[in-house]
Amino acid sequence: MKLEILSTDKAPAAIGPYSQAVKCGNLLFCSGQIPLDPVTGEMISGDITEQAGQVMRNIAAVLTAAGIGFDDVIKTTIYLVDMADFAAVNEVYGGCFSGHRPARSTVAVKSLPRASLLEIEVIASV
Repeated sequence: MKLEILSTDKAPAAIGPYSQAVKCGNLLFCSGQIPLDPVTGEMISGDITEQAGQVMRNIAAVLTAAGIGFDDVIKTTIYLVDMADFAAVNEVYGGCFSGHRPARSTVAVKSLPRASLLEIEVIASV
């Protein structure tokens, strides 16, 4: 199967040897997003709610570049530095899905790139 690399300047550029997203057949594998400002490439300031909002906007930009949206998301993985933030992230995350609930895993991690409080990756149908 042919792989297609997808990217957009509406989401932060990759900060390492990876792609924002890779399409394989009818699936889109989106790399994890942290709360980087897509214009400056810098971490946004703010609490977990503000960081989660930026992460979801970044994911939306990648999905839009592929011609799809949150209703096409099949599976997500959320990485949290502090599980005490679960409820706040869940509220922001849930607001992006209109009745559709993809499969999801949430994992506690010791740290994330650039001292981010969270990272979220998605797999979607295209």
